[in-house]
Amino acid sequence: MNKLILTTALTLAGSMALADAHSVVRMGTEGAYAPYNFINDDGEVDGFERELGDELCARAELTCEWVTNDWDSIIPNLVSSNYDTIMAGMSITDEREEVIDFTQDYYPPTASAYVALSEDADLLGGVVAAQTSTIQAGHVTDTGAALLEFPTPEETIAAVRAGEADAVFADKDFLVPLVDASGGELMFVGDEVPLGGGIGMGLRESDTELKETMDAAITSMKEDGTLNAMLIKWFGEETTTY
Repeated sequence: MNKLILTTALTLAGSMALADAHSVVRMGTEGAYAPYNFINDDGEVDGFERELGDELCARAELTCEWVTNDWDSIIPNLVSSNYDTIMAGMSITDEREEVIDFTQDYYPPTASAYVALSEDADLLGGVVAAQTSTIQAGHVTDTGAALLEFPTPEETIAAVRAGEADAVFADKDFLVPLVDASGGELMFVGDEVPLGGGIGMGLRESDTELKETMDAAITSMKEDGTLNAMLIKWFGEETTTY
């Protein structure tokens, strides 16, 4: 009984310390990468990561607010304490882990894919569009194709439609609804490419308590099936789950 009381007291003390350090946890996102995150008609952050982030904050008993930031400066502004977390479809990579920390993944490793206007698109010797500072942009460079980078994912699609790029390379889950809505204009070409170590929440390396708290919340959602249900809701029955 004494051990149970001591453990409970330590847990409460840890929660109180975290609450003191983060009276409001600012959740940083891009707001431009549906269905992971986007701005809805009411001007609010929406999408899979908004729903997931709100649930994680509720389980952790934290007060959270959402902040949007352009993708190309999203890590520097986390490090500069303009917000406390990143939930923006960000893949866990060794390069990023040299600068920030990550929770465990909340989206399993999935494939990236090419989309073009023609099955004959030149993926290795042509021009391929990708969003700046993504693992997809790095992969295009490694293939030897000419990389055409854009700040936002929408611009990569526009470049293909305008004939500025032969194809776009991005997360398949981002591309699927765009291909489906294009009426046959856009199509998947080439092979899918597995990249990254899943998608996780980015945090400053100094925020170890916040990381532990969010990790515990993610684990609880995996264990009770809530996270799988949320993945299926936003990405369909065929999506990878835990």
